[in-house]
Amino acid sequence: MKTSRGSATRIVLVGRNRAGYWVALEQGGFFGGLFVNRAQALKYALSENGGHPESIIEVTREIDLEIRASL
Repeated sequence: MKTSRGSATRIVLVGRNRAGYWVALEQGGFFGGLFVNRAQALKYALSENGGHPESIIEVTREIDLEIRASL
């Protein structure tokens, strides 16, 4: 997917971790967050991926927040 500016749209995975918190995690691990509820996780995912709801994927498996550091 591409945005109107030509940059790739980020795929964001949303689901729960083993502690029951909601996680929003960019597919490549470049950004993410930990949330108390689903609505907050989805709002964050939408804001971080440029407003593309079609690029948000809810997963049923447990996901962990792992963010890749870029230098």
